[in-house]
Amino acid sequence: MAEDSALTQTAAFPAPSHDHDACIDDAVARAESVCAERGERLTPLRRRVLELVWENHRPSRAYDLLEKLQAERAGAAPPTVYRTLEFLQQLGLVHRIESLNAFVGCDGPDGSHAGEFLICEQCGAVAELAEPEVAAVVARAAARTGFRVRRQTVEAFGTCPDCAGRA
Repeated sequence: MAEDSALTQTAAFPAPSHDHDACIDDAVARAESVCAERGERLTPLRRRVLELVWENHRPSRAYDLLEKLQAERAGAAPPTVYRTLEFLQQLGLVHRIESLNAFVGCDGPDGSHAGEFLICEQCGAVAELAEPEVAAVVARAAARTGFRVRRQTVEAFGTCPDCAGRA
């Protein structure tokens, strides 16, 4: 089982030759499916913001997204981007990296899960983990204190496999 966990964590960071266009296509297809299931609309603006978030595996700040949108749409304004990110976050299509005040795409919007992220301090790449054991440990520890967890995010900083290989 430890080997499976190590493999999952290593595979979480894309290879340097990774096809981001395929990631974007997959993310949009998942978003269309989630929106259809929940009776929501994936408007052209929502689609475009999602595509911009998925352009790479690094966190995107709202104002960076706004700058890219303004180059394409003269009327783009901060409230538009924030509302769109909030919508995408509520549907589980993106996650907010709290410590960076930035957003990354979610590989598994089909079910609710705690956010667990590995963040490379060298290149900025982010990998999302899906480790229910982590959430369970936090829930048990919180319950012992009488604390009720509403939302959980775990952010671990270090070095991704690609950067570690270059060191």
